[in-house]
Amino acid sequence: MSDYRSTRYDQEADLLSSRLSSQRLAPKSPTEALRPEPVPPPPPRSQAARHPAIVVLNFFMTILVIGVVAGVGAIFLGKYQFERKGNLDQARAVTIKRGTDLTDIAELLQRSGAISSKWLFIAGVKVSREQSNLKFGEYLIPARASMREVMESMIAGRGILYSVSIPEGLTSKQVIDRLNGNEILADEISEVPPEGSLMPETYQFSRGGTRQSVVDRMREDRNRVVAEVWERRADDLPISTVEELVVLASIVEKETSLADERSRVAAVFINRLRSKMRLQSDPTVIYALFGGDGKPSGFKLSRADLDTASPYNTYFTGGLPPSPIANPGRASLEAVANPSRTRDLFFVADGTGGHAFAENYEDHKRNVARWREVSRGASTP
Repeated sequence: MSDYRSTRYDQEADLLSSRLSSQRLAPKSPTEALRPEPVPPPPPRSQAARHPAIVVLNFFMTILVIGVVAGVGAIFLGKYQFERKGNLDQARAVTIKRGTDLTDIAELLQRSGAISSKWLFIAGVKVSREQSNLKFGEYLIPARASMREVMESMIAGRGILYSVSIPEGLTSKQVIDRLNGNEILADEISEVPPEGSLMPETYQFSRGGTRQSVVDRMREDRNRVVAEVWERRADDLPISTVEELVVLASIVEKETSLADERSRVAAVFINRLRSKMRLQSDPTVIYALFGGDGKPSGFKLSRADLDTASPYNTYFTGGLPPSPIANPGRASLEAVANPSRTRDLFFVADGTGGHAFAENYEDHKRNVARWREVSRGASTP
């Protein structure tokens, strides 16, 4: 390259550099200095992001995310509504009949005001997998009870409990008559169980419970108690079977209602059996006369009644009657299994609700005379 051209090239480069430098260093006006620098534009979208398949996929992903969030929110809201306190302002009884399905139960609860939403209750029960565990019965729904509390009460069967009391010493027919007269129990019993096969006690049940179910429980309790008592019996008893234990206990039950006398009354009969004496128990004569119907009101036993020919009349026949004359309670069974260790052979009413005991006939006659005096005095106006 010639010197001329080189010099000219250097001059042009210097001029261009001078112009650029002047542009960079040229002071701006106050307005220009305050004006923000322009923002560079965003990079252009890629062609792949604008593809229709990607757009559709993004749409469905958005819908899925929204659905999941909404579903989780609905679950938490439903759980809160299912477990929060209800709107019932006071306790209310609700009866669920046997065979009622979940939908009908929910409708009944909603109509009664026990729950606010039958659909939410149905959903809560199904989510808990308890739809087959709801029990029928009459339930007292507490004020402000939650739907979960209502469900749990029905699962546990915590319904309103009623009770029927069966006193000791009733015949089986009298027990059945009492059960059939209960208006809350269901069904009717026509067959009278064997005498002495029922355990007197207070039995609880829910509305809709059957009379037969109570009888079944009485039989189970009787068998259990008798087995327990028989295992703890004294070794020298003149009775050899469980049935004989129940027969003698039924006589003791009818002779006295005083707890502290039962073992002593039992001892009298045990001593008589050992001595081959007749038991001579007035309640056995009454059973011989009236059977399971029991003594009529106002009836008084006469001396002629003592001669009634019957295997149940222990004045007429020796030993034990062929079967119990009533249903004894645990206390009388225990008394026969472990009687008092006395030599008493006689007892008679003493006028105070108890009995006077004697080891020999002479003492017994004096006790009888004393009882007759008390009776005459009580009958004198």
